[in-house]
Amino acid sequence: MLAVRLSAIAAMQEMTQGDAESVLELKEVANQRKATAAQIALSWILAQKPWTVPIPGTTKLSRLEENIAAADIELTQDKLKSIDEALAQIPVEGDRYPEELEKRTGL
Repeated sequence: MLAVRLSAIAAMQEMTQGDAESVLELKEVANQRKATAAQIALSWILAQKPWTVPIPGTTKLSRLEENIAAADIELTQDKLKSIDEALAQIPVEGDRYPEELEKRTGL
């Protein structure tokens, strides 16, 4: 089990480099809206489809309140487009899960 966790951590570290660009775009939009990048990310997810609901996890009340406040942030079509364009520039690399975890998903 430890080996599976370590390989998952290694995979996440590889993905982090590619995600940095999208985080910069989210931070820019967040600064303009006086919000956090996490709130903008949640707001973007909420704007995708009316039946799409993000389920962020937290153990801190302040983060829960921050996450809830994201529902009140409405992104314009232009902002949604700029986030989409930034995300489209990031090449998808690697597998979703390390091989051992992928086998457990049944995919």
